[in-house]
Amino acid sequence: MPISCAEETIIDISLPGEPNWDPDCCIYKVPKRLRNVKNAAYTPKLIVIGPVHRNEEEPEDMKIMETLKMRYFNKFFSRTKKTKEDFEKIVEKNKDKIRRCYAEEITLTKEKNFVDMIFLDSIFIIELFLRSDAKEEKDYILSKPWLKDGIRQDLILLENQVPFFILDELYQDFATPTDYQASFLMLACKYFFNSEEKICDEKKVKHFTDLHRYFFQPPNPPNQEPGKPIEHRHSATKLDMAGLIFQNEEGPEKNRRLLDVKIQKCNKLSKIFPCFNCSWLWGCIPCLKKIPYLKCMQTHLVIPHFVVDNKTEDLFRNLMALEQCHYPKEAYICNYILLLDFLINNKDDVELLVEEGIIVHSLGSNEAVAEMVNKLGHEIVEVNSYYHDVAEDLNSYYRNLWNQNMASLKTVYFRDIWRGTATVVGIIILVVTIMNFLRPFVFKHI
Repeated sequence: MPISCAEETIIDISLPGEPNWDPDCCIYKVPKRLRNVKNAAYTPKLIVIGPVHRNEEEPEDMKIMETLKMRYFNKFFSRTKKTKEDFEKIVEKNKDKIRRCYAEEITLTKEKNFVDMIFLDSIFIIELFLRSDAKEEKDYILSKPWLKDGIRQDLILLENQVPFFILDELYQDFATPTDYQASFLMLACKYFFNSEEKICDEKKVKHFTDLHRYFFQPPNPPNQEPGKPIEHRHSATKLDMAGLIFQNEEGPEKNRRLLDVKIQKCNKLSKIFPCFNCSWLWGCIPCLKKIPYLKCMQTHLVIPHFVVDNKTEDLFRNLMALEQCHYPKEAYICNYILLLDFLINNKDDVELLVEEGIIVHSLGSNEAVAEMVNKLGHEIVEVNSYYHDVAEDLNSYYRNLWNQNMASLKTVYFRDIWRGTATVVGIIILVVTIMNFLRPFVFKHI
């Protein structure tokens, strides 16, 4: 009996390369899962820095920026008596260490091309920072706000980086024999944050995306171990109905205290007698919030000021991508965004946080803010959370029977001043009616 034979088909599957486990590795291609949520957030729009996007077809605007880079490159050497060869030797000496900083294999055809690329990009960045610090009004980039802002945005993208150490080393070699006293870290802080505060040790910073992550860490972070990942928690409006007070923390370092979320619990008297929780009255008489004694009887969730604009989403996406790749067990930014995601379910939650001064945004609608926060958490894997204790306290607070009763009371009878007034008037009428009914029996012998 004939046997039918199928032709053998050989499929050549190229296996992915071994991950870069070198301790210097810190610049990554954004995982596809994250990139599929919003590809544009990780892609440079005006200027390419480093090798990751170098092999892609560049639009006309980026080709113009390459010419501008060369102009800045040549202008830089008019500042110093050293030759280009002196600085190029620094890059050449560190080329292997620089390569190890990239998680992806660099496929430039010639080694000289790699050194030239890093050299050009590094000198361009240093020259740009020097001009920005000197506030040169006639500078091509600095005189055009749209271009200045666009380049600043491209310089914080995770895939668009050169290692910080080579920038620092080139700058030190340039600055030592001159009058430039500020460190490169200080120069970078002035450029990105308009701040002269030293955020951290230069040796800790890996690149500009990492610098922004250090900026948002609290200046004095609590010495606590992260707990388990946060599970489902209640929204801001539900917690507000249960009597929780949302408070915006102001301070001299409010921009840097973004992650410093904490709970201030009520005094001992309110714990012993929960009926002293009179937050239900605040719906109809908001001025009661200002009375210090009543204020200290409530539980507060203190959330620092969070400014949201059209650049916020891209910034936080890149910070979260860095943490997913490099800091999975120290994901401060991811923990913060996921906590915010649980508090914000819809525009009503955003409206509450806006009214309390916690969120300030320029996106046009509260619904846009809610959508942005909810999407930021997509495809983010949380190994642990620094807000585990805060989340558990919020959960315990909402599960408290008295607080749930207060939530029902506030929702049904004291949602706003009109409903609260109607409730009070109704109670007065009821009391008067009962007294009139009892008067013949109570006062008949008087």
